[in-house]
Amino acid sequence: MTEVENVLILGSGPAGLTAAIYAARANLKPVVVEGIQPGGQLTITTEVENYPGFANGIMGPDLMIEMRKQAERFGTRFIQGNVNQASLSRRPFKITLDEEVRLTKTLIIASGASARLLNIPSEMKLMGHGVSACATCDGFFFKEKKVLVVGGGDTAMEEAHFLTKFAREVKVIHRRDSLRASKIMQERAKNNPRISFIWNSGVEKILGEETGKVSGALLKNLKTGALSEEAADGVFMAIGHEPNTSLFKGQLELNEHGYIITHKGTKTSVSGVFAAGDVQDYIYKQAITAAGTGCMAAIDAERFLESEGHS
Repeated sequence: MTEVENVLILGSGPAGLTAAIYAARANLKPVVVEGIQPGGQLTITTEVENYPGFANGIMGPDLMIEMRKQAERFGTRFIQGNVNQASLSRRPFKITLDEEVRLTKTLIIASGASARLLNIPSEMKLMGHGVSACATCDGFFFKEKKVLVVGGGDTAMEEAHFLTKFAREVKVIHRRDSLRASKIMQERAKNNPRISFIWNSGVEKILGEETGKVSGALLKNLKTGALSEEAADGVFMAIGHEPNTSLFKGQLELNEHGYIITHKGTKTSVSGVFAAGDVQDYIYKQAITAAGTGCMAAIDAERFLESEGHS
């Protein structure tokens, strides 16, 4: 007989690890499935200066190591593997990791969202060294510098506008000659004297691999094919995020963008299944808000189990 867990947590970013800490302290013996990117998006972030409790900042990977140690200290168990199937039609819920099956009374989905990237080699090599997918996380490090923002939707306009609080110059690179962003966001960006646009262009390569620090981008004009170099200290990818919810399509209620819909805290459309962090938060997308919803999900799961007679 396969053991039935009290709480199974999918994801080991701030949401998943905070849920684990609270569930472990409630003596629920949670199990965390670490996923394909243990530690979540913070593992590709350099310095984190806006997480409370670290007056001098902390490196993203170090923060996740500390969270993991804290969860382990209270008895959280960690397992590696990729979840390739989830059955939520009956309880206990059935989760398949590679070839292993896990059963659980409650499920906390904290699988996060993945930033859409250009998928060019130089992008990953310089990620965290001038390349970023989060202006609110990293904008502070570009005071009085020049940065490029890749994208043309609301996300790109929001990122560009936010970056003008720090950078002296922000150039938006867009593949078309008009923006996809909402009218109000377009007007805000176009009326900002620190924001300018490079139209009909795509990024071929991010420059600076030889020094380990972004120095600019090689751009291609998509109408003429002409190549040009644009000097910059940072490149921000703002082409949106993709919630990691493909396993739950048709099983949980998702919004039009694929994020899990929650109500009354972290409850999903299936009783006993809870969601926390970027997998359900398409507005704030911060480590601290993810941690907060992780706490909520653990408490919601604990109360659900109590209502079912678990002591």
